[in-house]
Amino acid sequence: MKHWKPVLFTLTIIGIVVILIPALLVVPFSGQLETAAEPEQLPKVKQKKEDPVASINVFRNQTNTVETVDLEDYVVGVVAAEMPSSFEMEALKAQALTARTFVTKTLTSQKKKETPADADITDTVNDQVYLSDEELRAQWGNQYEERRKRIQEAVQATKGQILTYKDELITPSFFSTSNGYTENSEDYWQNSLPYLRSVESPWDKKSPKYLQETKIALSEFERLLGIQIGSKTDIGQIISRTDGKRIAQIKIGGKTLTGKEVREKLNLKSSDFTWYRTGNQIVITTKGYGHGVGMSQYGANGMAQEGKTYKEIIAHYYKDVTINEATAYLPTITAKK
Repeated sequence: MKHWKPVLFTLTIIGIVVILIPALLVVPFSGQLETAAEPEQLPKVKQKKEDPVASINVFRNQTNTVETVDLEDYVVGVVAAEMPSSFEMEALKAQALTARTFVTKTLTSQKKKETPADADITDTVNDQVYLSDEELRAQWGNQYEERRKRIQEAVQATKGQILTYKDELITPSFFSTSNGYTENSEDYWQNSLPYLRSVESPWDKKSPKYLQETKIALSEFERLLGIQIGSKTDIGQIISRTDGKRIAQIKIGGKTLTGKEVREKLNLKSSDFTWYRTGNQIVITTKGYGHGVGMSQYGANGMAQEGKTYKEIIAHYYKDVTINEATAYLPTITAKK
C-alpha cells in the first residue's frame, strides 16, 4: 500500500488538472465570443433615422382655410389635379417631379411668397392646383381607389426626387398642349432660363386641346384690345414669330401688341392664333393650350406612349437638368415649421 500511495496521489493531481484547465480555457474565450457577437446587434440599435417629413401649409381658396399636408401627399394632390389620371405612368412620374420641385423651390426660397393667412402656397393656378382626398373622392366617385392608386404609384416611384440645374432648383413650368413646339422662357416671360428652351413636341397634335375656335363680337374685340377696326376686313398683320412658332408681335388697328398681350386680353388658349372677320364677329382659331414654356403634358404622355421613360421626358423638355434627391432640402423646410 505504501508503494501505491504516491501513485494514487499523482493520479489525483493529474485528474484535477485535467478538469480545471479546460474550464480555465473556456471561460475567457466564452467572454470573447459574447463580445464579438455584440456588433451584429448594433444596427438594430443604431438604425438610420428616416428623413424628416416636410409638411406644407396650403391655402384652400374655396374655403379660406389653411390645410397642413405632408409633402408627398401634397404631390399626390397636385398630380391628381394637374394631369389626367388616365395618362401613361411615365408621364405621371414626370408630373410628380415638376410638382415636388415647384413646392420645394417655393419653401426654400429666401424671399417668402406672399400668400393669404401666411400659408406656404395656394391651391390655384397661381402656384399649383391641389385637390384633397375628400375632393378627389367627390370628383372620381367609385373610380377613386383605382385612380388614386395610379397617382400614388407615380409619386412613390419618384419619392424625394427634384430637378436642378447646376445644383439650383429649377422653375419647372409646364402646360397642357403645345402647338408643336415649346417656347423659350424669355419669349413669354422676362427671364431667359437656360433649361427652358424651345423644343419640338409633335405628340401634341393628338391632344383634344390642340385646336380650338373662339368667336368674339367685334365691339368686344375692339374694347378688349383698345383698338378701332371699323369696316376693315383685314384686321391685323403679324410682324414676327417666336422660336416656338407663336406670335411675337402683331400690328392691329394702328397698335403693335405682343402675342402674349393679345392672348391675355382676349383670354385665348394660346398665343399661336389666326383670325378672320365675318360680319360683326371675329372668329379666332388657336393652336395649343397654355403658355408653352416647359413640359407639355400631352407631349409627355405621347412620349410615354412611345416607350420613353420619365427621365427621358424630363431631359427632352428641360434642357441639361439633373434629377437630384430633395433630402438635403428637407431639414431647411422642416426648420421653418
